[in-house]
Amino acid sequence: MVSLDKAITARLETHGEKFEILVDPDLAYLFKTGSKKDTLNLLVVEEIFTDARKAERPTAESLKKAFGTTEVMKIAEVIIRKGDVQLTTGQRKTMAEEKRRKIVAILARECIDPRTGAPHPPQRIEKAMEESKVHIDPFKDAEIQLNEVVDALRPILPMKFEKVKIAVRVPAEYAPRAFGTLKEYNIQNEEWQSNGNLIVVVEMPAGLQGEFYDKINKITSGSVETKILK
Repeated sequence: MVSLDKAITARLETHGEKFEILVDPDLAYLFKTGSKKDTLNLLVVEEIFTDARKAERPTAESLKKAFGTTEVMKIAEVIIRKGDVQLTTGQRKTMAEEKRRKIVAILARECIDPRTGAPHPPQRIEKAMEESKVHIDPFKDAEIQLNEVVDALRPILPMKFEKVKIAVRVPAEYAPRAFGTLKEYNIQNEEWQSNGNLIVVVEMPAGLQGEFYDKINKITSGSVETKILK
C-alpha cells in the first residue's frame, strides 16, 4: 500500500452531495480499467469523506441514501467506477489510447463507406481521427462515444452503420462443421434439407463480410454458395 502523501482522490457527486476516497493511484487505475477485480489494498485510508483534505466525513444517513449501504468497500467500488479519479497524465493517456483502439475496431467492423459499400480499413479511420482531432474521453465506454466520433469524422471520411443479410447454402459434407462458424454471425433462418445440405440466413455488421467469406470458404473448401439479400 502506498503512503498517504502518494494517494490520489477519487470523487463522486450524487444525491446532492460529494463523496471522496483516498486511493492507490496504480491500483485505482487497474480497477477503473477492469484489470483489477477486487478492492484489496485499493484504499489508502478506509474512510469515506465529503472533503478528504479537511478529513470531513458524511453521516451514515447520507451514505445510506446515496449508496444504499454504509459499507466502505462497497461504496468505494461505486465511487471509482462511476466517479472521477485523479489519474496521472500517463494513465489518462493510456486509457484514451485504449478507448481509441476500441473505437477504431468497432468502426472498421460495423461501418461502411456509403460511396463504395466497402468497410474502411482501420488505418484509414485512425488517420481521419488524427485529422479531425476528435476528443476521446478516457473514462467513457467506447460504445457511448461512437456517434460523436462518427459525426466528427464524416466531413473527412463518409461512413454509416449498416448490417447485411446473407443467404448461405452449405453442402452436406461440410454442414455440421460449418454450422459452428455460422452461429457466430447471428443466424436469422435455418433449414436442414433432406439431402443434408444446410441453408441459413445470417445477419452481421457490413464490415465483417470479408472475414465471414474467408472463414466459410476455408471450412467448405470453396464449395459454399452465398447471396446478399436486399
